[in-house]
Amino acid sequence: MSAAHGPRDYDHLFKLLIIGDSANYITTIGVDFKIRTITINGQRVKLQIWDTAGQERFRTITSTYYRGTHGVIVVYEVTSGDSFSNVKRWLHEIDTNCDNVQKILVGNKADDPERRVVLEADARRFADTMHIPFFETSAKENINVEEMFNCITGLVLDAKLRSPQPAAGDKGMRLGGSPRRQEKKKCFDVFLSLFFWRRTGFRHSSFYGLYNVMPSFIKLVFS
Repeated sequence: MSAAHGPRDYDHLFKLLIIGDSANYITTIGVDFKIRTITINGQRVKLQIWDTAGQERFRTITSTYYRGTHGVIVVYEVTSGDSFSNVKRWLHEIDTNCDNVQKILVGNKADDPERRVVLEADARRFADTMHIPFFETSAKENINVEEMFNCITGLVLDAKLRSPQPAAGDKGMRLGGSPRRQEKKKCFDVFLSLFFWRRTGFRHSSFYGLYNVMPSFIKLVFS
């Protein structure tokens, strides 16, 4: 007999993906995956954090990694102009693979001002044009890291709470197929009805008026 499972220790479970041209962001664990739980507005949120930033084998993230993602943290290094230039490519990849996902832009290595080449004002201006929050952080000195995680988690949680929850009977909508498929079916049903009534003398039916205004090439089908 299997042991009974205890109550969950969280209210929400979210997957976060860290991508970008910056060294592994979660430097303290040395792996690509981490779980942590934080509290936002009284809600306990468990985060599954996938850190692919700066790792060569993740240079191009496959759609598998994006699947089920709720929030994406795009990281660049303030000491690398190339990493900042690639932010647009990462954002485009996110839009290609995700429909509804929260995003945030993070400039890492803010603790190294002497080597800085990307100005904070320029990065913030870019983030504003993309309508995404922006942080400068230092994973090494733990500067703004907690604030950044709280921000992206809050965005994801707010999006979930604002999204309409599916009703219990929504699954039944699948029986009719998609709206486009239902529309095609309606058109086909009308086609069959017109064909049938034309063959059986439909001049006294409600379809006769429609038949009279049809283009000639369509009337040929029913002749």
